[in-house]
Amino acid sequence: MHVYIYDTFLSDKKFARTLAKIEARITDLGLSGKVGRLGVTKKTFDLVKDEIKRGAKTIIAVGNDETVEKIVRCMPGAKTPLGIIPIGKENRIAESLGIPSELEACDILSARRVEKIGLGVIGDFYFLSKISTTSDNLKLQLDSGYSVELKRSGPVISIVNLPTADIALPEGFCFSPQDGLLRLLIEAREKKNVIFSRKNFESVFAFSKATVKSAKPIIFNDLIKVSGAIEIEAKKNALSVIVGKNRKF
Repeated sequence: MHVYIYDTFLSDKKFARTLAKIEARITDLGLSGKVGRLGVTKKTFDLVKDEIKRGAKTIIAVGNDETVEKIVRCMPGAKTPLGIIPIGKENRIAESLGIPSELEACDILSARRVEKIGLGVIGDFYFLSKISTTSDNLKLQLDSGYSVELKRSGPVISIVNLPTADIALPEGFCFSPQDGLLRLLIEAREKKNVIFSRKNFESVFAFSKATVKSAKPIIFNDLIKVSGAIEIEAKKNALSVIVGKNRKF
Protein backbone atom coordinates (compact mmCIF):
# COMPACT_ATOMS: atom_id res chain seq x y z
CA MET A 1 0.00 0.00 0.00
CA HIS A 2 1.17 3.50 -0.84
CA VAL A 3 0.84 6.06 1.96
CA TYR A 4 0.61 9.73 1.00
CA ILE A 5 1.47 12.10 3.83
CA TYR A 6 0.04 15.59 3.30
CA ASP A 7 1.60 18.50 5.14
CA THR A 8 -0.54 20.91 7.14
CA PHE A 9 -0.27 23.84 4.70
CA LEU A 10 -2.11 21.80 2.04
CA SER A 11 -5.38 22.35 3.92
CA ASP A 12 -5.42 25.85 2.39
CA LYS A 13 -8.13 26.04 -0.28
CA LYS A 14 -5.68 27.39 -2.85
CA PHE A 15 -4.14 23.92 -3.13
CA ALA A 16 -7.46 22.09 -3.64
CA ARG A 17 -7.31 22.08 -7.45
CA THR A 18 -3.69 20.90 -7.51
CA LEU A 19 -4.43 18.08 -5.08
CA ALA A 20 -7.43 17.03 -7.15
CA LYS A 21 -5.23 16.76 -10.25
CA ILE A 22 -2.65 14.73 -8.34
CA GLU A 23 -5.25 12.37 -6.93
CA ALA A 24 -6.78 11.85 -10.37
CA ARG A 25 -3.37 11.12 -11.86
CA ILE A 26 -2.33 8.58 -9.21
CA THR A 27 -5.70 6.85 -9.65
CA ASP A 28 -5.10 6.60 -13.41
CA LEU A 29 -1.66 5.12 -12.74
CA GLY A 30 -2.99 2.56 -10.26
CA LEU A 31 -1.09 4.16 -7.38
CA SER A 32 -4.01 4.90 -5.07
CA GLY A 33 -3.40 4.39 -1.39
CA LYS A 34 -3.94 5.77 2.07
CA VAL A 35 -3.74 9.48 2.89
CA GLY A 36 -2.28 10.64 6.19
CA ARG A 37 -2.39 14.27 7.20
CA LEU A 38 0.06 16.00 9.46
CA GLY A 39 -1.55 18.21 12.05
CA VAL A 40 -0.76 20.31 15.07
CA THR A 41 -1.38 17.39 17.43
CA LYS A 42 -0.30 14.54 15.16
CA LYS A 43 3.38 13.69 15.49
CA THR A 44 5.16 12.97 12.23
CA PHE A 45 7.30 10.28 13.85
CA ASP A 46 4.32 8.30 15.12
CA LEU A 47 2.45 8.58 11.82
CA VAL A 48 5.37 7.45 9.66
CA LYS A 49 6.53 4.66 11.97
CA ASP A 50 3.00 3.27 12.34
CA GLU A 51 2.49 3.13 8.57
CA ILE A 52 5.85 1.42 8.02
CA LYS A 53 4.94 -1.19 10.65
CA ARG A 54 1.65 -1.78 8.85
CA GLY A 55 3.57 -2.67 5.71
CA ALA A 56 3.48 0.52 3.64
CA LYS A 57 4.99 -0.16 0.21
CA THR A 58 6.00 3.50 -0.19
CA ILE A 59 5.89 6.58 2.02
CA ILE A 60 5.19 9.63 -0.14
CA ALA A 61 5.87 13.13 1.18
CA VAL A 62 3.33 15.54 -0.35
CA GLY A 63 4.52 19.10 0.25
CA ASN A 64 7.78 21.06 0.16
CA ASP A 65 11.37 20.76 1.38
CA GLU A 66 10.31 21.13 5.00
CA THR A 67 7.79 18.33 4.57
CA VAL A 68 10.45 16.04 3.14
CA GLU A 69 12.92 16.78 5.92
CA LYS A 70 10.29 16.12 8.62
CA ILE A 71 9.47 12.73 7.15
CA VAL A 72 13.10 11.79 6.44
CA ARG A 73 13.90 12.18 10.15
CA CYS A 74 11.56 9.24 10.80
CA MET A 75 12.94 6.90 8.12
CA PRO A 76 16.70 6.23 8.51
CA GLY A 77 17.35 2.53 8.00
CA ALA A 78 13.79 1.77 6.89
CA LYS A 79 13.43 -0.59 3.93
CA THR A 80 10.36 1.32 2.75
CA PRO A 81 11.28 3.81 -0.02
CA LEU A 82 10.46 7.50 0.17
CA GLY A 83 8.64 9.17 -2.71
CA ILE A 84 8.07 12.91 -3.13
CA ILE A 85 5.27 14.93 -4.72
CA PRO A 86 6.37 18.59 -4.58
CA ILE A 87 3.73 21.27 -4.10
CA GLY A 88 4.09 24.99 -3.49
CA LYS A 89 7.36 26.87 -3.00
CA GLU A 90 10.76 25.71 -1.77
CA ASN A 91 11.06 22.34 -3.52
CA ARG A 92 14.79 22.27 -4.16
CA ILE A 93 15.20 18.76 -2.73
CA ALA A 94 12.71 17.34 -5.23
CA GLU A 95 14.49 19.18 -8.04
CA SER A 96 17.85 17.69 -7.05
CA LEU A 97 16.25 14.25 -7.04
CA GLY A 98 14.99 14.79 -10.59
CA ILE A 99 11.36 15.52 -9.66
CA PRO A 100 10.41 18.79 -11.40
CA SER A 101 6.65 19.06 -10.80
CA GLU A 102 3.72 17.47 -9.02
CA LEU A 103 2.23 15.66 -12.03
CA GLU A 104 5.61 14.45 -13.29
CA ALA A 105 6.21 13.21 -9.74
CA CYS A 106 3.27 10.83 -10.17
CA ASP A 107 4.84 9.33 -13.29
CA ILE A 108 8.17 9.03 -11.46
CA LEU A 109 6.44 7.16 -8.64
CA SER A 110 5.01 4.78 -11.22
CA ALA A 111 8.45 4.19 -12.81
CA ARG A 112 9.78 3.46 -9.30
CA ARG A 113 13.49 4.07 -9.87
CA VAL A 114 14.90 3.56 -6.36
CA GLU A 115 18.33 4.75 -5.22
CA LYS A 116 20.07 4.34 -1.89
CA ILE A 117 21.44 7.63 -0.58
CA GLY A 118 23.12 8.80 2.57
CA LEU A 119 21.89 11.15 5.29
CA GLY A 120 23.62 13.50 7.69
CA VAL A 121 23.05 13.20 11.42
CA ILE A 122 23.84 15.66 14.20
CA GLY A 123 23.28 14.04 17.56
CA ASP A 124 20.09 12.07 16.83
CA PHE A 125 18.71 14.58 14.30
CA TYR A 126 18.83 13.36 10.68
CA PHE A 127 18.85 15.65 7.65
CA LEU A 128 18.72 15.07 3.90
CA SER A 129 19.90 18.37 2.42
CA LYS A 130 21.86 20.59 4.81
CA ILE A 131 22.11 22.29 8.18
CA SER A 132 23.49 25.83 8.60
CA THR A 133 24.48 28.22 11.35
CA THR A 134 26.00 31.66 11.86
CA SER A 135 26.75 31.06 15.53
CA ASP A 136 30.08 32.41 16.74
CA ASN A 137 32.80 30.91 18.92
CA LEU A 138 32.42 27.39 17.60
CA LYS A 139 35.09 24.96 16.46
CA LEU A 140 34.80 22.01 14.08
CA GLN A 141 37.34 19.21 14.13
CA LEU A 142 37.08 17.12 10.95
CA ASP A 143 38.34 13.58 10.45
CA SER A 144 39.99 14.79 7.24
CA GLY A 145 42.54 16.64 9.37
CA TYR A 146 41.14 20.15 9.23
CA SER A 147 40.13 22.30 12.16
CA VAL A 148 37.86 25.29 11.54
CA GLU A 149 37.10 27.90 14.18
CA LEU A 150 34.49 30.64 13.88
CA LYS A 151 35.48 33.57 16.06
CA ARG A 152 32.66 36.03 15.32
CA SER A 153 29.14 35.85 13.92
CA GLY A 154 28.72 36.60 10.24
CA PRO A 155 30.14 33.73 8.17
CA VAL A 156 27.59 31.06 7.24
CA ILE A 157 28.73 27.51 7.95
CA SER A 158 26.75 24.76 6.21
CA ILE A 159 27.02 20.99 6.47
CA VAL A 160 25.71 19.61 3.18
CA ASN A 161 24.60 16.09 2.27
CA LEU A 162 22.46 16.68 -0.84
CA PRO A 163 23.46 19.76 -2.88
CA THR A 164 20.51 21.88 -4.00
CA ALA A 165 20.12 24.87 -6.31
CA ASP A 166 20.45 27.41 -3.46
CA ILE A 167 23.90 26.14 -2.45
CA ALA A 168 26.64 28.14 -4.16
CA LEU A 169 29.34 25.56 -4.92
CA PRO A 170 32.66 26.54 -6.52
CA GLU A 171 32.59 26.36 -10.32
CA GLY A 172 32.98 22.82 -11.61
CA PHE A 173 32.56 21.32 -8.13
CA CYS A 174 29.96 18.63 -7.56
CA PHE A 175 29.37 15.74 -5.19
CA SER A 176 26.86 13.01 -4.46
CA PRO A 177 24.79 11.94 -1.43
CA GLN A 178 25.88 8.39 -2.26
CA ASP A 179 29.60 8.76 -1.50
CA GLY A 180 29.37 8.43 2.29
CA LEU A 181 30.69 11.93 2.94
CA LEU A 182 29.36 15.29 4.06
CA ARG A 183 30.73 18.67 2.95
CA LEU A 184 31.53 21.65 5.11
CA LEU A 185 30.90 24.87 3.18
CA ILE A 186 32.08 28.22 4.52
CA GLU A 187 30.75 31.47 3.15
CA ALA A 188 32.86 33.99 5.05
CA ARG A 189 31.98 37.67 4.69
CA GLU A 190 35.40 38.53 6.08
CA LYS A 191 38.20 36.00 6.03
CA LYS A 192 39.54 37.32 9.31
CA ASN A 193 36.45 35.90 11.01
CA VAL A 194 37.56 32.34 10.25
CA ILE A 195 40.74 30.66 11.44
CA PHE A 196 41.97 27.58 9.52
CA SER A 197 44.52 25.09 10.76
CA ARG A 198 46.12 24.86 7.27
CA LYS A 199 47.34 27.73 5.12
CA ASN A 200 46.20 26.41 1.72
CA PHE A 201 42.50 26.05 2.38
CA GLU A 202 39.44 25.74 0.16
CA SER A 203 35.85 26.74 0.86
CA VAL A 204 34.66 23.11 0.75
CA PHE A 205 35.87 20.29 3.01
CA ALA A 206 34.81 16.63 2.76
CA PHE A 207 34.47 14.50 5.89
CA SER A 208 32.63 11.48 7.25
CA LYS A 209 32.61 12.57 10.88
CA ALA A 210 33.21 15.83 12.73
CA THR A 211 33.05 17.13 16.27
CA VAL A 212 31.51 20.54 16.93
CA LYS A 213 32.48 22.34 20.12
CA SER A 214 31.07 25.56 21.51
CA ALA A 215 31.05 27.33 24.84
CA LYS A 216 27.44 28.38 24.26
CA PRO A 217 24.40 26.87 22.48
CA ILE A 218 24.56 26.63 18.68
CA ILE A 219 21.44 26.93 16.53
CA PHE A 220 21.30 25.06 13.21
CA ASN A 221 18.47 25.85 10.77
CA ASP A 222 16.71 27.88 13.48
CA LEU A 223 15.60 24.50 14.79
CA ILE A 224 18.41 22.35 16.18
CA LYS A 225 19.90 23.63 19.43
CA VAL A 226 23.09 21.98 20.63
CA SER A 227 25.61 22.87 23.32
CA GLY A 228 28.99 21.63 24.48
CA ALA A 229 30.40 19.03 22.08
CA ILE A 230 28.36 17.08 19.53
CA GLU A 231 29.18 14.83 16.59
CA ILE A 232 28.05 15.28 12.99
CA GLU A 233 28.29 12.15 10.88
CA ALA A 234 27.51 10.84 7.40
CA LYS A 235 25.29 7.75 7.36
CA LYS A 236 25.81 5.96 4.06
CA ASN A 237 22.85 4.19 2.40
CA ALA A 238 20.52 5.32 5.17
CA LEU A 239 17.52 6.05 2.92
CA SER A 240 15.87 4.51 -0.14
CA VAL A 241 14.34 7.22 -2.32
CA ILE A 242 12.45 7.23 -5.61
CA VAL A 243 14.24 9.50 -8.08
CA GLY A 244 13.73 10.83 -11.59
CA LYS A 245 16.06 10.05 -14.48
CA ASN A 246 17.30 13.68 -14.43
CA ARG A 247 18.52 13.66 -10.83
CA LYS A 248 21.54 15.89 -10.10
CA PHE A 249 23.88 13.16 -8.88
